[in-house]
Amino acid sequence: MLYRPFSSVSDRLNTRLATSGDNLLRRYFDRIGYAGPAEPTPGVLRALQAAHIAAIPFEAIDALVEGNVDIGADAVAAKLIDQRRGGYCFEQNGLFLRVLRAIGFDAEGLLGRVRWMQPAGAPPTPRSHMVIRVRLGGRPWLVDVGFGSAVPPAPLAMDVEAAQPTVHEAYRIARHGGQWSVRTRIDGEWMPVYVIDDAVPPAIDYEVANWYTATHPASHFRHQLIAARTTAEARYALRDNRLTIRRADGTSERHYLTADAIERALAEHFHLAIRPHWRTAIERAAAAEIDA
Repeated sequence: MLYRPFSSVSDRLNTRLATSGDNLLRRYFDRIGYAGPAEPTPGVLRALQAAHIAAIPFEAIDALVEGNVDIGADAVAAKLIDQRRGGYCFEQNGLFLRVLRAIGFDAEGLLGRVRWMQPAGAPPTPRSHMVIRVRLGGRPWLVDVGFGSAVPPAPLAMDVEAAQPTVHEAYRIARHGGQWSVRTRIDGEWMPVYVIDDAVPPAIDYEVANWYTATHPASHFRHQLIAARTTAEARYALRDNRLTIRRADGTSERHYLTADAIERALAEHFHLAIRPHWRTAIERAAAAEIDA
């Protein structure tokens, strides 16, 4: 079903795509089921972010199985759009940044350190998470479509510290010197998500961070089967053999899966066509012992 936040498909979209000579937007809009305008407005940004995270799952199976993730523009578009795969932050936000710029948004990438599920006082993690900053009417907005089960479902204003509700959890952003701290409220407690550096990094920093994330023995993507998808109704998260579903109404459920059930979950909840060479990793995930 097409995502239609507006009453009809904008004539400006067709004109833009017909005259630009670049089919990235058409391919991308088809992929996420979007049929609204292609113009740099708050409504379009919000609609695209919601449609993206609902259609393109977070997953790092290439890092787990192959120990390699190509974040080049052509490779990412072929994988996430044409092959209808998912990806992790450098792929997801890299693609979304190119889409936003093609539409005309004032957007730039930033790097941050993940603090999600880290105990208080834990040492700094690598700068291994990419996000996007979009400026609209002079205001900065944090946009992220590549953070798995805790991905913000909507753009977050970066110039206010008050709680910002979403269809799922609320978020808060605070600036400390040259960094932005992002938290989300889980079961009444504010949990750290990540810390973002304010400076725009050069492209090589993404290459180095991606190399670490996809290949380093300490990267959890090299050891765990991880997938996530967020819709307006629910968040779906798979970690090895544990499938968690958290609904917007506050209810949740958890299941521990066999290898065959993991394959069904990847297809049904994350819309992934199973590749035969994934089977060994899936069987390892089914046998994994993870915290209850």
